[in-house]
Amino acid sequence: MNLNDEIFYGLLLALAGFLFSMVLTPFYTHFAYKYKFWKKQKKTTVDGKALPVMTKLHAHKFKREFPTMAGLVGVIAVTAVTWLFNLDRGQTWLPLVGFLGGALVGVIDDCINIFGSGRGAAGLRGPVKFFLITVVGLVLGWYFAVKLGWTSILIPFVGDLQIGIIGMILVFAFAVVATSNAVNISDGLDGLSGGLAMMAYGAFGIIALFQGQMLLFGFCLTVVGWLLSYVWFNVPPARFMMGDTGSFALGAGLGVVAMMTNSFLLLPIIGLPFVVEAGSSLLQLASKKFFGKKIFISAPLHHHLEAKGWGEAKIVMRFWIIAGVCAILGIFIAATGGAI
Repeated sequence: MNLNDEIFYGLLLALAGFLFSMVLTPFYTHFAYKYKFWKKQKKTTVDGKALPVMTKLHAHKFKREFPTMAGLVGVIAVTAVTWLFNLDRGQTWLPLVGFLGGALVGVIDDCINIFGSGRGAAGLRGPVKFFLITVVGLVLGWYFAVKLGWTSILIPFVGDLQIGIIGMILVFAFAVVATSNAVNISDGLDGLSGGLAMMAYGAFGIIALFQGQMLLFGFCLTVVGWLLSYVWFNVPPARFMMGDTGSFALGAGLGVVAMMTNSFLLLPIIGLPFVVEAGSSLLQLASKKFFGKKIFISAPLHHHLEAKGWGEAKIVMRFWIIAGVCAILGIFIAATGGAI
């Protein structure tokens, strides 16, 4: 196939992901409202402290009941399209399993949040989620290093650095865990994480295309197709929330795709908004623990900007723009630094 055929094939997969998601969404919405997949408002931090600022900021949202776990639509759509039209052991099996592994962790968390009661109803405890997604990352990292034979990472403008099987497994697991948590943390405003993930998957898809990984390119565009459908329904006021099902699936899949394109060091550039979001939360926790003071009014950063008076749509759209610029910058570095 020539390049035009590869692009056309990827666009068809994106269209399939979009259309399948659009068809599935009314079914999900029907069952979500019928069986009350209501999102419970988070009122405490990971260390058990109250969240008065965020509770006040989002009180208007929780005056109405709206469902979570809408990421199920994307998980079903991406899996079906990939399985039927784009499954390949060398290129798409691993990112699909990563996508599903992250989704499984998210489903457990969302189900506890929806159907649980009492103090544990907020979902899985942080350490438990961290352990589960780490297991996913380590298993996938083992397959990547041992079965696919990857033992080096590319340093842009320098070349490949051999890190061995153990090193690759650890780096791979770190990429999956860090990206999963970063996307999850960013899922706090209507349309925010969906738009950011769309930019990141699009950028890695283009890198995969010019590396000749046509099927991986198609996988990335399939995810973009779902996200186009999701954002259609999730712009303010959102009809539903992605939930941990979607955010962990997106994050784990994105980490795998970054490794598959030998672009691990481009991940924090292309995914810079995710890094900033996760970093702001980490800095807030560290500052409160060691100095007893807050750096931000509320963390992550998008909640701080809300508290400063920025409108939700303004925050989301500006984050999207920044994500687009980061995607372009990442592709440029990939093209000039040896990844393409």
